[in-house]
Amino acid sequence: MALEPSGIVADGTAEQWRDKKRYLWLLGLVAPAIGILAIGGFLLTGAGVLLWAGPVVVLGVIPVIDLLTGLDGSNPPDEVIEALENDRYYRWVTFAYLPVQYAGFVYAMYLIATRDWSAADKIGLAVTMGFVGGIGINTAHELGHKKERSERWLAKIALAQCFYGHFYVEHNRGHHVRVATPEDPASSRMGESFYRFWPRTVYGSLVSAWGKEAARYGRKGRHPFRAGNNVLNAWAMSAVLWAALALWLGAAVLPFLVLQAVVAFSLLEAVNYLEHYGMLRQLVTSGGRQRYERVLPSHSWNSNNLATNLLLYHLQRHSDHHANPTRRYQVLRDYAESPALPTGYAGMIVLALVPPLWRRVMDPRVAAHFDGDIRLANVQPGHRERLLRQFPPVPGQPSDGTREDLARRDFGDDVAAARCPGCGYTYEVDAGNESEGFAAGTAWKDIPDDWCCPDCGVREKVDFVPLSYASLSSAARKAS
Repeated sequence: MALEPSGIVADGTAEQWRDKKRYLWLLGLVAPAIGILAIGGFLLTGAGVLLWAGPVVVLGVIPVIDLLTGLDGSNPPDEVIEALENDRYYRWVTFAYLPVQYAGFVYAMYLIATRDWSAADKIGLAVTMGFVGGIGINTAHELGHKKERSERWLAKIALAQCFYGHFYVEHNRGHHVRVATPEDPASSRMGESFYRFWPRTVYGSLVSAWGKEAARYGRKGRHPFRAGNNVLNAWAMSAVLWAALALWLGAAVLPFLVLQAVVAFSLLEAVNYLEHYGMLRQLVTSGGRQRYERVLPSHSWNSNNLATNLLLYHLQRHSDHHANPTRRYQVLRDYAESPALPTGYAGMIVLALVPPLWRRVMDPRVAAHFDGDIRLANVQPGHRERLLRQFPPVPGQPSDGTREDLARRDFGDDVAAARCPGCGYTYEVDAGNESEGFAAGTAWKDIPDDWCCPDCGVREKVDFVPLSYASLSSAARKAS
C-alpha cells in the first residue's frame, strides 16, 4: 500500500482516507523561527519586548490559540498505518527543524555578544532561544526514538544547544522503562509541586543516564569512559559547540549560553511534570517476582488540543507514544481510556508554575482517574495523609491494584532468538548484541531478567516471545 502526496491511500482502501494535517505539520517550524522573528521585529522597531517572544508566545499566545482551535480526536485507520509510517515527507518535516533552530541560535548569540544592548534585551533574547531549544528537545525526542542511526544522531545534534544530551539515554532507556512509578525521576507525584519536582528530575535523570551507560559497558567488561558512551558523545557535541562560540564571540557569551540551556531543559521538565502527574502502574506477579504492570494508555495524561499537537508533533498523544515508542508522530492515536488534561500542554505549563492552582485543577482529576481511591496513585511522600483526608476512599474499597498473575514463558535450550511483542525487535543468540554488551553466542537464559527491549524500552525479557532454531530458519526462508 502506498500514500500519494496528498496523503490519500493509493489503492482505494480505508475509504480514500486523507491526512488533513499533512501540510499543517509545517507549522511546527514556527517554533524554531520564533527567535529569528523576534530579532527581526526588534531591529525594525526597537521594541525590546519583542525579544521576549519565546515565553510570550509559548505561555501566552499558544494557550489562547488552543482554546480557539479546539480539539482534534481524529485517528488514522489501521489500514493506512504502515504506509503513513513509511511516507518520508513527515521525516523531512522534523529534519527541517534543526537548520532553522541553529540559524536562530547562532545569530542570537552573535548579537548578544557584539551589540551594545541593555541587559534586559540580551536576557530576553537568551530566554527566547531557551524556549526554542526546549521545543527542540521535543524534536530530539521524536528523532531519538527511531531505529535509523541517522535520526538518532540528529537527535543528539538537536540536544547540543542546551547541553542536555543525556536525555537521549535516560528518556529511552530509563523513563520508558520506569514511567508512572515512584522510581522514575521524570514521573511527577500527586502533591509534588513543579518546583520540588525540578531538582529531583534534573539530578535523577542525569544519574540514571550515566548508570545506564555504565551498566552497558560493564556487561562488556569495559569502563564507560569511551567515545561510544552515548552520554559522553552527546555532551561532547555541546562542549564543542559552546567552546566554538566562546572562542569566536568571547567568554562573555557563556552566561547567556547557560541561561538559555537552563530555560530549555526546564521547559522539557515542565512537560515531563504534567505528562504523568500522579499516574501509577500497579504491581503484578511475574515468574515468582513482582514488577510493574506493562505501560497502558491509562498511565499518561493526553490532550487533543490541535495547536499544541501541531507544534509538538503529537507529543500530547502520550499514551500511544508510551505503548508504541518507535511509532512515528503522524500515526499516534488518541485512546478513549486515556485521562485527558483540561487544555493543551502550553496552558498546563502555566498552571504548573502556580502550585495552588495546579493542585486545585489536577488533584481531583487524579482522584477521579483512580475511581476516588488515591491509594492507587503515585503520591508524594509526606502528602499521603493530607490527600487521603481530602479524597477519602470509598469504604470497603480494596487498597491495592488489581494484581495480574503472569506466568513466565518457558525458555528452553532450543531458544535461537526472542522477539519483542511490542516493536518486533529480535535478539538472535548467534549474533548477540554488542551494543548492549552481549557477545555473539550469549544464550537467552544468560540475558539479565531486568533487561528491556533496546528499541522500545517497554517490554522486559519475560515478555519476549521465544523462537526455536526451526522457527527462526522458517522465518528466514519466508523473508527471502
